[in-house]
Amino acid sequence: MKRNIVIATVAAAALIGGGTATTFALSGDGESSSASSASSAQKSSVQLKDGGTRGAEVRGDDRDNDDDRHDDDRYDDRYDDDRDDRGEDARDAAEAKAAKVSAADAIAAALKSVDGTAVSADLDSDDGGLVWDVDVLGKGGDTWHSVHVDPGTGKVLGSHTEKDAEDAAEAEAALKGSSVSAADAARTAADKGTVTSVDLEDEAAGKGVWDVETVSGKGAESHWSVDLSTGKLTAGPLDD
Repeated sequence: MKRNIVIATVAAAALIGGGTATTFALSGDGESSSASSASSAQKSSVQLKDGGTRGAEVRGDDRDNDDDRHDDDRYDDRYDDDRDDRGEDARDAAEAKAAKVSAADAIAAALKSVDGTAVSADLDSDDGGLVWDVDVLGKGGDTWHSVHVDPGTGKVLGSHTEKDAEDAAEAEAALKGSSVSAADAARTAADKGTVTSVDLEDEAAGKGVWDVETVSGKGAESHWSVDLSTGKLTAGPLDD
């Protein structure tokens, strides 16, 4: 799942409730980046099957191909890609269905735990379970909070705090003049499917937009852009 608020691991940090220290940096180029998120202080109530990093294992089509098909490498590649896509879609659908707590509600729970402005919420795997990972820019102007919320109960599982004035300034610039929150953007896109991520994306000249990812009942992903000022929803680009 795409993140425009990039998580970069650091050597040491103030940690609330235990876990891996991380800090945050706003991505200026709009490209997707990824890294490990902090481990929750408590286990999520939504555990993934087989302890995997993604959802339930989905078996691909095991039917035999004839010799001619095996001889055609291009056919085999297409067949494998299609099977992988079907498996990934099924896992995405299973994860989205397992999250009983919406993105908007997870953001609300996080903001009850820490003061600030939510800049992203992503449904992620953590230590064999699913969590909502909500990134909050603190009111102090240079403080970042990463809050893990149980997608089954809405309970805050753990959080940690970092200070980074430069990245906070970039995020504040992207949010300047905005009237549409991350939770608002999630609610706006909710009729398009299950929202699995909301991320602040900075565009040219520091203008920001909410990038929202939804998953259909069959696991198909779609991206939507929500205007920070008007709340207008438009189709967004898919991840590569």
